[in-house]
Amino acid sequence: MSTPAEPSAVSRGSRSLVVWTAVLAAVVLAADQLTKWWAESALVANDPTIPLVGDLLGIRLIYNPGAALSLASGYTWILTIVVTVVVVFIVRAIGRLGSRGWAAALGLLLGGALGNLVDRLLREPGFARGHVVDFIDYAGFFVGNVADIAVVSAAVLIALLSLRGIGLDGRRHTDEPDVAGPDATGSTGPDAEGPDAVGPDVTGPDAAQPGPAAPTATPVDRGDVA
Repeated sequence: MSTPAEPSAVSRGSRSLVVWTAVLAAVVLAADQLTKWWAESALVANDPTIPLVGDLLGIRLIYNPGAALSLASGYTWILTIVVTVVVVFIVRAIGRLGSRGWAAALGLLLGGALGNLVDRLLREPGFARGHVVDFIDYAGFFVGNVADIAVVSAAVLIALLSLRGIGLDGRRHTDEPDVAGPDATGSTGPDAEGPDAVGPDVTGPDAAQPGPAAPTATPVDRGDVA
């Protein structure tokens, strides 16, 4: 029997996850914008890459009008709409949080999405067409930023949570009751649907043995009673 304190405890837990998710998203957003500000202050756009870890990792400032790998460069405003929809979806999903893992994943995803969305909304060449600041060069394969790292980390975490069967509310898929299982009919034992479920065998040789005849009542002649 549940007590009145249980719903409030669950509510407090959900609120704490929402707050934790929002704080993580704010930290990611701040780190992304601060590092972009540093890159614009310390680097010159389109200069050669400055190596940090040999040829594997370096820094190089570019302005990306498209998505990852500079895809869809001519559709910046469409990407802005898509990212805005993603942000709205994440914000709505946060209200159903019941898992710390999902809170971390959505916090990273929200912070990363907002980091690049701010660039598209506020940077040149104009509103909703702004170019994203990228400066982390991965072996010349592509150039990204802190927001991209957060989004990729969130994607990996979401994949792991999904593989483990953990839903957004914190429940595992295996926790769902098996309505089609043998116990769904209300039986209580493993042999409830076995041969003994219908009582003793009434078709065996003993079934044909007649028992002692039940005594029959002798009719009473009401005329003799007088």
